[in-house]
Amino acid sequence: MNTLRNLMAAAILAMPAPLMAQTLDEINKLNQMTPEELLPLALAEGTVTVYSFTSRIGKVEAAFEAAYPGIDMKGFDISSTEQIELLIEESEDFITNADVIYISDTPVVLVKIFDGGIIQPYIPPRIIDRVPPALRDPILTQRLSTKVLMYNEEAHPDGPPVDSLWDLTREEWRGRVFMVDPLKRGDYLDLMTQIFLHADEMAAAYEEEFGRPIVLDGVENAGQQFIADFFANDPVLVDSTDDVNAAVGAIGQENPPLGFTSYSDRRDNEEEGWALQVANDVKPSPGIIFPAILAIADKPNNPAAARLAIDFMMGDETEFGGPGLAPFYVPGDYLSRTDIPQHPDAIPLDEFNAWLLTASEAATAVRDEVADFIVTLR
Repeated sequence: MNTLRNLMAAAILAMPAPLMAQTLDEINKLNQMTPEELLPLALAEGTVTVYSFTSRIGKVEAAFEAAYPGIDMKGFDISSTEQIELLIEESEDFITNADVIYISDTPVVLVKIFDGGIIQPYIPPRIIDRVPPALRDPILTQRLSTKVLMYNEEAHPDGPPVDSLWDLTREEWRGRVFMVDPLKRGDYLDLMTQIFLHADEMAAAYEEEFGRPIVLDGVENAGQQFIADFFANDPVLVDSTDDVNAAVGAIGQENPPLGFTSYSDRRDNEEEGWALQVANDVKPSPGIIFPAILAIADKPNNPAAARLAIDFMMGDETEFGGPGLAPFYVPGDYLSRTDIPQHPDAIPLDEFNAWLLTASEAATAVRDEVADFIVTLR
């Protein structure tokens, strides 16, 4: 983290000094401006800094600067877990480096970052009626992303080699399920938490798979029992999603492993030589679907450019949202705007069996309990 902070500081040294704290009237005025009205103010600021949990921010940066050549977008690819730590540290030091925050891990974000006054919501006025209330209250969802069980469809052209999450606890899958370490990346800890929270469904799936009711072994529920049995079966914990994708998806394998990763990473199948596919029919669920949210720093250095950047990342008025949304209009990502059709190569959202992530103080408390439990299993 110190190295990351040093890199951030070096990159931001040349930025203009922060503006004076804005009044509520000034903030409301900015929030109501059109992109055309924001542009001259953003050009005067000249730059906008984005913390992003996805490397696709590089493509957004290039497209934004092509659309607005007088504004320098500085995009930083920082995982949600690292962003949360960094934003809290910066807030404690009374520092604001990011103007725009693009982040997932909403159970922690809403409780520690949003309620803590470190970020504020912004919804571009031109699209407010095209995003369902549940995806803009209390903070704007740009798209729904995933962490789901994936398999190699070249090796298994007839579908996944498992039909239940409980299969992952069988001996044949010992050491052959890949996942980013959930104690290092919040989205994967959210996945484990949802398994815990859907204990009744996990119990029903166990009975369907093994033909007998589950017997708990010193744990609270069937979800926690799965977590215990899963970790006892030696999953391969790696540092990045790319490691999972390469292990599971690489073509030419006779008996490839399975892995939890992002459904949208199928977009790289051809370029990377992968054959990734989601195991959508696995019982009781292949994994989770969760919000990727956009917000503004509580006291951004570049308030007009920040709003213009979010407007850009929510897409333009063309059929598929234009260059601002192009990196995210891919199979496996589900845009929040209802006027843009879902990608034709993805499972329709209403047929996708992943659990929708629940974000609340109760869910966050359970998340901490699950993290502590995983520590005991390592």
